[in-house]
Amino acid sequence: MRVEVKRYRRFRIKRRIRKKVFGTPERPRLSVFRSNRYIYAQLIDDTRGITLASASSREPEIQSAGGRPLDRSRLVGIKLAERAKAAGIEKVVFDRNGYKYHGNVRALAEGAREGGLIF
Repeated sequence: MRVEVKRYRRFRIKRRIRKKVFGTPERPRLSVFRSNRYIYAQLIDDTRGITLASASSREPEIQSAGGRPLDRSRLVGIKLAERAKAAGIEKVVFDRNGYKYHGNVRALAEGAREGGLIF
């Protein structure tokens, strides 16, 4: 599949998801972005358009943990849950951002649940 076709396909899926998923101050949107090398997650309040908390696999404590990319994704989820708890957030809506719910995206979601977030 050509890169443009893949990118457009993910954009269409993402648009379809975002019709239904909306973050509020009480229940922000947990958005996931996956690059070829790293994974990023942030809690977004869509009413004000601001990021409330974020975490990524580029952070030194997560990179120093080493291990497989799946393990690092799980740690990103746990770290994000810690930061969410500190900000007083317990419930979120999950936005997989057009990615399939498996592999690193699933590991991040399970880590966030393990850290105490409720989806």
